Amino acid sequence: MAVPGGPIPRSDAQRRVRRSPLLFTVPLLLLVLLTLVLGWEIVRANMTEAARTHWPWRLQLLDMEPLGSLLAVAAGAVLARAQYARTVRPYLGWRGAWTAGALGGTAPAWRVGLLNGGQYTAVVDDYDVRVVLKGEPDPAATPWTDTAGATATLEGAGLAVGQDFTLVHFGPGFPLVSTGAYETVLVGAFSQRCVETVEAVYVRVRVVDTVGDTHERILDCLKGSRTPGNAPA
Repeated sequence: MAVPGGPIPRSDAQRRVRRSPLLFTVPLLLLVLLTLVLGWEIVRANMTEAARTHWPWRLQLLDMEPLGSLLAVAAGAVLARAQYARTVRPYLGWRGAWTAGALGGTAPAWRVGLLNGGQYTAVVDDYDVRVVLKGEPDPAATPWTDTAGATATLEGAGLAVGQDFTLVHFGPGFPLVSTGAYETVLVGAFSQRCVETVEAVYVRVRVVDTVGDTHERILDCLKGSRTPGNAPA
């Protein structure tokens, strides 16, 4: 379903858009709670004996010794989780090049591929496409849609599927495995006519890593296709 596109993205850098509530928020809340309890017990310990006989200072939440142990464990869990999340973080990359036969035949086409350069598998959570045609009066109004919607837009501009372009759809749950050899998974291929007709084809891919964090990267599939050094042979 098409949703408003908003401003044209200026950066295609990967960013984390969501952390796992269970594996990040819960340990952090526990650490904050134990820190507040520690502060309460420190203030209470500095009160006079007479003051500690009155409410609320007579309320003892936890002894200092077990409280210190729990606080150390919670802090260690938060730090360990942060370090592990950095280790398993996916590194989404993409590559585009003029390739002969990418759309069949011998004519060169701009082939775009996606890869995961991290050490662990990431799973696709959401996948959207946004097409901006040349001469679009309001590029910011172009919507995010699925692959079928983007295909309809390109066909409406007079481009033919399989001849001028092809777009690959990645459904939720598709695994992006670590590719040490930097082998890319096909995202799309575009003919020279398509590159001349279309201003930009954006792909927004969101993946979930092994600790439940969600990462997003927006690819400008036609970026570099018009660079003189990358002109089709």
